[in-house]
Amino acid sequence: MAKHIYGDRIGKDAKLRLGCSATIFDDSRQKILLTKRSDNGLWCLPGGGAEAGESVAEACERETLEETGLVVKVTKLLGVYSNPHRITEYADGNRFHIVGLNFEAEVLGGALVVTDETTDVKFFDLEDIDKLDLMEPHKQRITDALAFETRAFVR
Repeated sequence: MAKHIYGDRIGKDAKLRLGCSATIFDDSRQKILLTKRSDNGLWCLPGGGAEAGESVAEACERETLEETGLVVKVTKLLGVYSNPHRITEYADGNRFHIVGLNFEAEVLGGALVVTDETTDVKFFDLEDIDKLDLMEPHKQRITDALAFETRAFVR
């Protein structure tokens, strides 16, 4: 299970990791797809770490398929997120300063499924999202996605 640790510029004491998340709207663009993580029980956007040898779009598309069963195509960069005052520490002791890229993605195929990384996956409207136990870094990403700006946020 991962936990977030905060401190003044604590990111300098961790490895740098690139992560990607997908914001997937329903057809009405009123709801966003979220997954419930199997490791900590929190809701979040589908996504995960980029691997060497793949583009960030490929990483986002791969992670989305692994977590939701949906085949998607990245269409737009929504935001870049890098908090130098937060690290993510995993049960194995690895500590990362995560730079996250959040993309909008469209569904090309597949079907929603629960995987070994998720315990639930479904679309939520903003009112319902506000009531969920969300992963903290994803709250800002969702808020930014729902602003429907033409340019990406850099935070």
